[in-house]
Amino acid sequence: MIYSDFTQSMILAELEDAVGRENCSEKPVDKITHSVDYFWLPRMWSDRGYNMPQADVIVSPKNASEVSKVLQIANYYKLPVTTWGGGGGTQGGAIPVCGGILLDTKRMNEIYDINEKGMYIECGTGAIYKHIEWAANERGYATMHYPSSLTCSTVGGFLAHRGIGVVSTKYGKIDDMVLQMEVVLPNGDIIETSPAPKHAAGPDLNQIFIGSEGTLGVITKAQMRIYDEPEERRFRGFLFHNMTDAFNAGRELLQKFKPSVMRLYDEAETSTLIKKIVGVAKPGAFMNVAIEGVSDIVAVEEKILLDTFAKYGAEDLGSEYGEKWWKEKITFFYPGHMMDLPQMFGTMDSIAPYDKIEKIYWAMKEAIETNFPMARFIAHFSHWYEWGAMIYDRFIVDDVPKDPHEALRLHNAIWNCGVRTAIANGGVVNDHHGVGIKLGRLMKEQYGPAMQVFEGIKKSLDPNGIMNPFKLGL
Repeated sequence: MIYSDFTQSMILAELEDAVGRENCSEKPVDKITHSVDYFWLPRMWSDRGYNMPQADVIVSPKNASEVSKVLQIANYYKLPVTTWGGGGGTQGGAIPVCGGILLDTKRMNEIYDINEKGMYIECGTGAIYKHIEWAANERGYATMHYPSSLTCSTVGGFLAHRGIGVVSTKYGKIDDMVLQMEVVLPNGDIIETSPAPKHAAGPDLNQIFIGSEGTLGVITKAQMRIYDEPEERRFRGFLFHNMTDAFNAGRELLQKFKPSVMRLYDEAETSTLIKKIVGVAKPGAFMNVAIEGVSDIVAVEEKILLDTFAKYGAEDLGSEYGEKWWKEKITFFYPGHMMDLPQMFGTMDSIAPYDKIEKIYWAMKEAIETNFPMARFIAHFSHWYEWGAMIYDRFIVDDVPKDPHEALRLHNAIWNCGVRTAIANGGVVNDHHGVGIKLGRLMKEQYGPAMQVFEGIKKSLDPNGIMNPFKLGL
């Protein structure tokens, strides 16, 4: 709906009354800043001199009460609301494609409690995750959530996209780390999920809102688990002759115990990034494994690790390479190491059970390199479970069309090819970066008639369709 200048001023006055005039902005610089996240397309679009869709107003509430007031105003006037955390997402989930209100959560950054008996931190979801990690460290604990965007993304951002960190094989994804949440529904009602995440009192409400990418409401507060710092953390680097042996070794190990890190790089990535940053110069597929916890248990697990991997012909590289990988784990994403403009690139993190994961890897590699010879395909396998693993599969294009519309078409065509290949071979659209606007068109292809479950929840909670429209395929 298009409103006159007078009506827009009246709406702005209501929003200022809800959160304070100083916490509402119509400044062009703020609108531009909140129109581009880390998704390649908006970065390219802006780099080529084009404007991305912008919000009409940036609103920064302090707590659930203020969020509730904003959503009530938005529902009355049927204004789109897009939630923004740190802006580090790669899927365009925070881009205000329909204008309206952009709800910046970073004022909701209070740490309310560090509960050592309950082993959790209660905090506002606008807190940068590194800040709650520091708060835990001061008490001798750790959050065990260490993604590459730890220092620039919020608690709410990770919850909204079901994020994951490098020690996930032992500690799980973000949905394994949250106990209870406070959520503001689209109509302004403030609810709390159950005080324990594992129960038989109906479906777990946490799991309805985690991964919903702001389409069903706004998560405003969360209780995040904390853990004792491990008594010891040991690293071990290995070089496998082929990917099949590496997959089989990883699967067998996960039936015996859970290391904190298992990171397998294909030969293409081993010969580039791993060679450059970690120093592994031999041909093969490099895997770094970390084991942590009580020292006596770590020693036993290390023996099991060595015995298991020896069965599959893995060359034991000792601890040096593994320790260097841990030290440099964020360096992989720094300028000079990470792909960046003017290159075109994307990470199609696919996930599947063990009986499908290697097939998906080879099928995606062949599909992309055959149909798009200008693209390189590299991959590593970052997160492992007892039942399967995920592929951090990337394409890189150096010779990018100069016309932004043609660049957009090529980008989307490569994504369509890669993700459809994964789905056709038993994979899922995405593991932990989320869907956003980048992959929304593929959700119905993934779920078919089951998509009506998501659509039904959306229609019930958000009948006016104001919450983050055109994201998550909704």
